[in-house]
Amino acid sequence: MATTVEVNDAYFCSHLKEVCADCNYDGREDNDAFYGFDPIDRDPIDPPNVSQNKDGVYQCKKHGQATCNQCFGWKKQINRLRVAAKKAGKT
Repeated sequence: MATTVEVNDAYFCSHLKEVCADCNYDGREDNDAFYGFDPIDRDPIDPPNVSQNKDGVYQCKKHGQATCNQCFGWKKQINRLRVAAKKAGKT
């Protein structure tokens, strides 16, 4: 089983990927459900460059914030990817 990490309410594998072949991990369904979406076959969200602070919490490197709305806009990213998946006929 893959080790997961949480980055501002979204889950990724220890390689910081939402979908990872190395870990056999796919967090899209959990992340979609957290934001109130039904799961669909969409491209994965991609976190920005992050680092852990002294408390072990992931924060964006660009702004140094653990709850950065600019870098961690997961709901907006997921919604865009869902629209693209529907247009591509994946659903």
